[in-house]
Amino acid sequence: MNDPVSRLAQLRFLERMQQRDLPRTRLWIAEEERREAERQRGARARPPTPDWLLERGLNGQAPPVYVHAGGCWNAAKRSTGISRDQALRALADGRAHLFPLPPGCRTRVCGELSRAWKA
Repeated sequence: MNDPVSRLAQLRFLERMQQRDLPRTRLWIAEEERREAERQRGARARPPTPDWLLERGLNGQAPPVYVHAGGCWNAAKRSTGISRDQALRALADGRAHLFPLPPGCRTRVCGELSRAWKA
């Protein structure tokens, strides 16, 4: 086993295997670089998160149910982005309610709404 010729033969075999696998490894690298570029392109093309969301009922014709702050963890797929004025109007008309918020968020959102209400 410790014969130098045998060790040299093993090293030559290893070299051939690595040379054979090198193009496949380079292909995997190129595919991963392409996927990463697509992910970055998608992130740049994504529209910004709206400041306010209006959640509709369970069917498409149902009236609005909740107003969510943008980026709310519980905003449903049936939510659409709205402006601050539209959020205020929906809350003032009683057409929608402010989604129940955790205490820290409630202070921020209600504070912003009350400032906008006074303006």
